[in-house]
Amino acid sequence: MTHSHSPSTATLEAFSDAWNRHDLPALMGFMHADCVFETVAGPEAHGMRHQGHTAVAEAFAAAWKNFPDAQWRNGRHWVAGDRGVSEWTFTGTAADGSRIEANGVDLFTFQDGKILVKNAFRKDRPRLPA
Repeated sequence: MTHSHSPSTATLEAFSDAWNRHDLPALMGFMHADCVFETVAGPEAHGMRHQGHTAVAEAFAAAWKNFPDAQWRNGRHWVAGDRGVSEWTFTGTAADGSRIEANGVDLFTFQDGKILVKNAFRKDRPRLPA
C-alpha cells in the first residue's frame, strides 16, 4: 500500500485503523523510507529511537507481541502542513493478565506524503489487575 499524496486526517485515520487490525504491511506503507519511531518508554529522554524501515517494523510488531489484544481507541486526528497529531486511548493485556488503559498521543512529521517521524507519548498509569 502506497500513500504518496499529501497527508490528511484521512491518512492518520487509515494509519490508526491499520494499527487496530495489527496490519504491519499496511502500516509500513505509510512510513517514509528514512522513518523514525520514538517509543513511549526507553532509556533516553525521547524513549527509544528506531530508525529505518526494518527497525521501525520490528518495533511496531513488538507492540502486538507484548499486548496481543492491543487497540488504540477513540482516535482524534489532525494535520497542519508537514505535522500531524493523533490522540487515542491505548488498551492492551500483557502476558501476566495485567491490563493497560491509558490516553496517549502521537506527534507526526511528514515528508513526501509519508510519515517520516512517529513520536509516541502515553500517560504513565499503573497497570490494572488481571
